[in-house]
Amino acid sequence: MSTQTLQTGERHSVEELEELAFELRAKLLHLCGTYEGAVHIGGDLSAADIFTALFGYGLRVDPDDIANPQRDRFVLSKGHAAVCMYIAMAIRGFFSYEGIVETYGQLDSAYGMHPCKVQLPGVECSTGSLGHGLPLAVGMALGARHRGDDHRVVCLLGDGETGEGSVWEAAMAARSNELGNLVAFVDRNRQLMTSFAEERVVFEPYPDKWRAFGWNVVEVDGHDMSQLVAAIDALPETDTDRPTVVICETVKGKGVDFMEHNLAWHAGSLGAADLERAMAALEASHQKESI
Repeated sequence: MSTQTLQTGERHSVEELEELAFELRAKLLHLCGTYEGAVHIGGDLSAADIFTALFGYGLRVDPDDIANPQRDRFVLSKGHAAVCMYIAMAIRGFFSYEGIVETYGQLDSAYGMHPCKVQLPGVECSTGSLGHGLPLAVGMALGARHRGDDHRVVCLLGDGETGEGSVWEAAMAARSNELGNLVAFVDRNRQLMTSFAEERVVFEPYPDKWRAFGWNVVEVDGHDMSQLVAAIDALPETDTDRPTVVICETVKGKGVDFMEHNLAWHAGSLGAADLERAMAALEASHQKESI
C-alpha cells in the first residue's frame, strides 16, 4: 500500500507481526476468561492474523491523527469480531487494552460487542448486521473517487455473510464504478454459527464467483504472515479500475486445539481451568510454528 501522503512510523517485519498476532490471541483469551458473557472467540481467532497484518503493516493510519483525510478507512463487516479489532487497535496505539478489559460489553461502554463509531473514535463505521459492511465500504470508496483522494478503503468480511445478496450487489457496484481503491479481505474459515459452510450454502467455486463479478482475486493462507504481507505489498495502485479481494483461508479457533474446527466455539466463555488449558495450547502452537 502507498505511504506517500501519510507516514505512520515503522512497519513491522513478518517476524514481529507473528509475535504481535500471538499477543493479540493471548489477550483475546484473557478477555474471554474475564468477561462474564460470551465472546465470539472462534471467528476472532480465525481473523487475528488478518487484523495484525492490517493494523501492524498494511493500513495507512495514525492513532494520533485519526481524522487525517488521507488515512485509509477500515470497515469491519463481520462486526461480531469487534473485540479482536479493538485489541489490534490497542496494540497499534489507538487506546489501552486495559480499558477494553474493564468495560467490554457493558452498558454505555465504548467497547461494545459490535463496533459503534459514535462511541469509539477511530472506528470508521458502526457494523454488526452481516452483509452491510461491503456496501458501506463501496460508498466510502466511491466518495473518495469523487473527491480525488488516493486512500484505500479496506473491508474485512466473514465468508458466511457472503451468502447474502447485498454483498454481491456491492461487489457488482464496485466493479461498475471502477473502484480500484477498494480492497476486501475475506476470513474464509468455512464455518457458520451452527454448521460448516458447505452444509448450508454452496460457496464453491468461491474465488471464481468474485472473478465473475470483475474483481482482482488473490488467494492466501490467512495464517501465513508472509503471504498476507506479500498480498498487501502487491495491491494495485488506488487509481486502477478493479477492486481487489484477498481470500484468506483460515481455521476457526486458530491456535487453540480444542477450539479449532469446533462448532461449539463460535461464541463462548472460559473459566479458569479452560483459560489455563487454552493458553497452554496457544503457547504450544506458537512455539511449533516458530520452529
